[in-house]
Amino acid sequence: MPDYPDQDHVLIIEDDQRLAELTRDYLEANGFQVTLEADGAKGVDRILTLQPDLVILDLMLPGEDGLAICRRVRPNFAGPIMMLTARTDDLDQVLGLEMGADDYVPKPVQPRVLLARMRALLRRADGPAPDGEMRLRFENLEIDNATREAWLSGERIDLTSAEFDLLWLLGRNAGRVLTREEIFSDLRGIKYDGQDRSIDVRVSRIRPKIGDDPNQPHRIKTVRSKGYLFVKDS
Repeated sequence: MPDYPDQDHVLIIEDDQRLAELTRDYLEANGFQVTLEADGAKGVDRILTLQPDLVILDLMLPGEDGLAICRRVRPNFAGPIMMLTARTDDLDQVLGLEMGADDYVPKPVQPRVLLARMRALLRRADGPAPDGEMRLRFENLEIDNATREAWLSGERIDLTSAEFDLLWLLGRNAGRVLTREEIFSDLRGIKYDGQDRSIDVRVSRIRPKIGDDPNQPHRIKTVRSKGYLFVKDS
């Protein structure tokens, strides 16, 4: 495989050969290096070996499905994973996010929309702009936006890229209720449609990781009909 040091490397795991090739051609025309894989059974090894900048992962694959692949690679792959699927069931979306996916895109998707969402994921994964506050501290919780890492009582917390983005956004706005509309606008650059559950799923995953009781949270509180409040230290 040729080396393209200035190009983001995208791994597409998709068994629809025509769709995969069309997507590859479009992304290559827009400056990406693209690798294709059609066999789900090889998906985990391909992700962990190649360590691409972004993975586009189909849900329904021969050999091993996208949910299983996502779950298995997450402990050793920190890059963004975009789940692309013809199925639009809410349960599938929730499961994908719980397995560690950063975005969930239903087919068919317009190429320009796909490209915009990929670039948004890659911008966040590349880290923050050099100015602004870089580290937040709340009792035994530390969040570092320069390294995109968080620690609880000195132990590093295992967060996906999307989970870190949400945690940083909430922490940076500690003491203020953030509506779902504000969260969507900041993290995804799109309007909240009133139905997407991805933010709620990520909050539910973040809470136990930062020592918050999911049943009686003291750090990230749900504000009914509004959004979420990250509580300041007293």
